[in-house]
Amino acid sequence: MSSDASWPSFGTELLDWESSDSEYGPRAGRSLRRGPYEAAVPPRIARAALALDGPTAALVAEASAEVARLDGESLGSLMSFASLLLRTEAASSSQIENLTSSPTAIALAELGRRGRANADEIVANVSAMTQALDVADRLDADAILTMHQVLMRDHMPGAAGAWRDAAVWIGGSARSPHGADYVAPRSDQVPDAMEDLAAFIARDDLPALVQAAVTHAQFENIHPFPDGNGRTGRALMHAQLRHAGLTRHVVVPISAGLLTETERYFAALTAFRSGNPVPIVTEVCEAVFPALQNARQLMSDVSDARGRWSDAIRARRGAAARRLADFLVERPVVDSRLAAELLGVTTANAQVAIDRLVEDGVLEQIGRGARDRVWQAVEVIEAMERFADRAHHRGL
Repeated sequence: MSSDASWPSFGTELLDWESSDSEYGPRAGRSLRRGPYEAAVPPRIARAALALDGPTAALVAEASAEVARLDGESLGSLMSFASLLLRTEAASSSQIENLTSSPTAIALAELGRRGRANADEIVANVSAMTQALDVADRLDADAILTMHQVLMRDHMPGAAGAWRDAAVWIGGSARSPHGADYVAPRSDQVPDAMEDLAAFIARDDLPALVQAAVTHAQFENIHPFPDGNGRTGRALMHAQLRHAGLTRHVVVPISAGLLTETERYFAALTAFRSGNPVPIVTEVCEAVFPALQNARQLMSDVSDARGRWSDAIRARRGAAARRLADFLVERPVVDSRLAAELLGVTTANAQVAIDRLVEDGVLEQIGRGARDRVWQAVEVIEAMERFADRAHHRGL
């Protein structure tokens, strides 16, 4: 697939660097942390023309149709999978950043059982994606800052929701940008670059998947935050699909598709800097197909489990236990407080419903403690684990 030769590329500029610790350490290494270094200069893309070759345009059309199809399927289902798919996407996006945790640990963190660092950060990513969808109707620079603030407020409170004010780079040494694989634009260029990107997001003359992929690549290469850029950028991608109306009801787990080819994904972000938007558009669109297959399998597994529960639960139609079983499709780990909130009943009545589901084999207690007890729907947790396993393998 050929490059669009008219698409603007990132430039470079030489900047001076003087490390605050340049006088420390071996003398032989001090010179490596001094002197000029090369940093990227972001192009303005707000009004840039973007033309795709025939095969790429055909891929975009096919992937877009598949996304819309899944969205329609979810609307026609008797169960809501919106929250479940959002959580799996947040977990997959975090895995791209090497933040991994089990579905049970993530669910426990959502209940407030904090202390598992990766699970806590993944829960923050769930919140960031939720926030991204909430602000999808006004995707400006402030909306992006809000997504980042929600993502990082517990893990980097001093920098959450603010553009970076220092140099950042990828690879090389943590002490200086010398020898880095990529040095992002200097921090004083970030606000204007992000305003330009917001103007690009506001365009209505591009296919939604193309616009989301290009936005993502521009965002990642600007690297506007000291940390959390990847997760914020992928949350922004879903906000754009919602904004454009390509998705209305569910989050398509595109990150789960990107996980099967992370090297190509990162290479596409690099190629974008050279003025070639085709690889990142291709990667995002090709990620749709394994992601949708994986999502449909997850939805099928959970639907089958819910069907088995209907036969197993010995409670009348409309009883609290049956209503709680419906909620377990999206929140498979509960305590009595969450169950009471979901059902709109007292914790005592919620506990009665939980006990019914335990007796009928739908729920089982995690651990053996007598206080602060927590229960999980094992079949849903296992379905989510299989989803995560498939996301790491090619040829879904």
